[in-house]
Amino acid sequence: MKSVREVLYQLYAKTIVLLTYMLIELILVIRHLIRPNPISTTQFLNFIEEKNPTIRCTTKLKTEHVDCRVCLAEFQEGEKVRNLNCRHTFHKECLDQWLQQYCATCPLCRNKVLPDDVVAKYNLLHDQVEYDGNDEQLIFLLSALRGGSTLHRYL
Repeated sequence: MKSVREVLYQLYAKTIVLLTYMLIELILVIRHLIRPNPISTTQFLNFIEEKNPTIRCTTKLKTEHVDCRVCLAEFQEGEKVRNLNCRHTFHKECLDQWLQQYCATCPLCRNKVLPDDVVAKYNLLHDQVEYDGNDEQLIFLLSALRGGSTLHRYL
């Protein structure tokens, strides 16, 4: 009678584990389906170029803007720069790197350079954290949900 009880308990424990695993997978699938499509780094950089085209530094521009406030280097004639709507100018590479790492705002005045939805879609690509199939993490999660550390004995 005792062995039948143990078998049923093990079956019960494994059923709970399986159902929980299936629930986690279902949640991940649903999240994937309802989440907006992320945009790639190339698409993001193309959007920056579309909204703030690259220009070449000229003598006139050098008199208005002496240096890039991101890298603090002086502008050289012929260098690629971006002149934002807020009238601040930066090296193309400096600004592109800044916009990819931060909130897509001007490094000086914090005016938005890109729309929030574009930034959110770009950040989705870099912030995605999904279950990677690691069974140890799943066992730990299920054990924590069950309220103890004994569940691993039944797997």
